Amino acid sequence: MGPRWKGKGAEAKALADPISTIVSQLQSSLVQSSSQGLLMNSSVLFEADAKQTDLLNRACFGRPVVTAKKDKQWFQLGLEEAFYLFYVLKCIKIVNENNCEIDSEELWMYMTSKKENFPNLFKAYSHLRMKNWVVRSGSQYGVDFVAYRHHPSLVHSEYAVIVLSDNNGETNGRLMVWSDYHCTLRLCGSVAKTLLLLNIDKCGENATLPSCLESYIVEERTITRWSPQQCRENQTIATGES
Repeated sequence: MGPRWKGKGAEAKALADPISTIVSQLQSSLVQSSSQGLLMNSSVLFEADAKQTDLLNRACFGRPVVTAKKDKQWFQLGLEEAFYLFYVLKCIKIVNENNCEIDSEELWMYMTSKKENFPNLFKAYSHLRMKNWVVRSGSQYGVDFVAYRHHPSLVHSEYAVIVLSDNNGETNGRLMVWSDYHCTLRLCGSVAKTLLLLNIDKCGENATLPSCLESYIVEERTITRWSPQQCRENQTIATGES
């Protein structure tokens, strides 16, 4: 199942403005302004100027928060998004409510305490982001993430992503039996998405420090439904005759 572009010219617009270029511009802008986010419960609040607002929207990081300010825009970043900007792109600092800067180890411990499966989810998120996929929450489809080839205004999401890990029995109670696969595939088919399973192999590493991510291995696997119509005898004969 290939990309489904939204209207004429959408594919050309995407090719002319690659996600990798937008993210690079965002990274440079945030580094130059010594940007910082405020850690609040299970998200990070970030105040952006006009240029950064445009880049954050185009790169699909966070969600705008409505405020009375006209010259500044607040964004709410999810845990995976915030840690990606902080740890991978190294373009923002994160502070607590007392305006004290938080280091990577402290932030990692905080995020893993808020979301038990955070190490696996973040590895999957960063794996796709580093391949220039736009990654958004997949909760509305019952999956972990959805992946877009470019901005959601230009193209529909292509993959419904579920993150799994077989280490230490971490299956999250998902896709345990074939009926689970069947139900999930039916759902993905009804919304024109391909099911992408990302299995995280921790290689025996404990998730006590963010440096463990370097040892994690991500196995990609797409799952599709088999259609009997694709193997009908008359179609096989017609193909052979042609």
